[in-house]
Amino acid sequence: MGDSFREQLLEDTVFLRAEQRLDTELVDKLILQLNRIYPQILTDKEATRFRNLDVPTSVRLGELLTHLQGKGDEACREFYRALHLHVEEVYYSLPTRLRLRDPLNPLTSPQIHSQGSVLNDRGPLFFLGCFGFAVGIAFLYYYDEAKVSGGSRALGMAALGLKRKAQEVLIWYTEEGIMK
Repeated sequence: MGDSFREQLLEDTVFLRAEQRLDTELVDKLILQLNRIYPQILTDKEATRFRNLDVPTSVRLGELLTHLQGKGDEACREFYRALHLHVEEVYYSLPTRLRLRDPLNPLTSPQIHSQGSVLNDRGPLFFLGCFGFAVGIAFLYYYDEAKVSGGSRALGMAALGLKRKAQEVLIWYTEEGIMK
């Protein structure tokens, strides 16, 4: 695993305190699990203090996590076991579990953006518009007027599917070729 359970719990503390799925009932189940099965980790007096309903759940959970970190690596490991037993979906969504499960997942690993990789933020339609304009200019540049006017009917038909301004330009260009 690399990290000790204590270091993992320190990293997961912020997530656990903000997790909405850990309500009062589930926190009480975790406290009772640690108290009944591992009284050396959480004594009766400590369990009563952490189960005080006058204190908000996130505060009680934060105090419990700090207390377990002070008890050592074994206490933190038992907390993870209790969390896995009672709230499996929260256990598997912990940041340390996600990192251990899939280190190459871009959603869980830290994002590193280089400034040079972002060319513009205008999107694909801007690129297609510029590309179409460049193709049109290249078409007009490489084919002289005689070749274009020879295919004036094709240009006139191509103008039917275009917007009004582009249509006017192509029709004007084909009419000029026919008149010569």
